[in-house]
Amino acid sequence: MEFDVAYWHWLILGIVLVVAEIFIPSFTVIWFGLGAIVVGLVKAVIPGMGFTVALTLWIVMSCLFTFLWFKFFKPKMVDKTTAGIAKEAVMGETGHVIRAPLDEARGVVRFATPVLGDDEWEFLCNDQVEVGDRVYIAEISGNTLIVNKK
Repeated sequence: MEFDVAYWHWLILGIVLVVAEIFIPSFTVIWFGLGAIVVGLVKAVIPGMGFTVALTLWIVMSCLFTFLWFKFFKPKMVDKTTAGIAKEAVMGETGHVIRAPLDEARGVVRFATPVLGDDEWEFLCNDQVEVGDRVYIAEISGNTLIVNKK
């Protein structure tokens, strides 16, 4: 009696591995599960595919998913906010003036990524700035940024 690994065996293996990722906090098992699911789908289309070819495809797809994760997706998931980091780390950050300072009123600058937990800050500037000008952080004084025109 010969045992043939059917497409649904690969699909079940893939689902089990993907679900196992919930309990294993490594974020690596999921790529092997997705590789098994791909093999299951290919084997459903090509039922005559041999076990050796299927196993090779599973290894290749698992390595490909793992490579894509580490090369392209994981670097994009890095927290780019500067909340909770030292003052020196935010020096030089640039933003756009959304409200120019008038007489005694401070201006407001907006940053593309939050600076120290907020994307809008009141500022003081020695230069004349208008709405839309780019400014960079030169100093932090309490809850106010000291900025210079860029």
